[in-house]
Amino acid sequence: METKAVAKYIRVTPRKARLVVNLIRGKRVADATAILKFLPQYAATPVKKLLYSAIANAEQKEIKDVENMIISKVFVDQGSTLKRFMPRAMGRANIIRKRTSHITLFLSDEKGG
Repeated sequence: METKAVAKYIRVTPRKARLVVNLIRGKRVADATAILKFLPQYAATPVKKLLYSAIANAEQKEIKDVENMIISKVFVDQGSTLKRFMPRAMGRANIIRKRTSHITLFLSDEKGG
């Protein structure tokens, strides 16, 4: 059995979110929550919330033994970019790109997915 959770428009760059996501891919739910709890990265908080959402989705589907489920697939896609301008010298402006991420997480009973 497989469950899915998606978080869209998370205000963290996809590159930084992928660093966190790569640490929990293929791990059991109990191990992944312990890893995410102690990571200093900002992206660990939204990924941890997404993992809890996937666990709640699994419990809603009445899947037994949720703590032993495995994170079979997890990936980060780029969302829309907020464009802001910062004034510079002599009337110029620099663009600031505030990137967003879409994070998708799949839980499954067995390793294959």
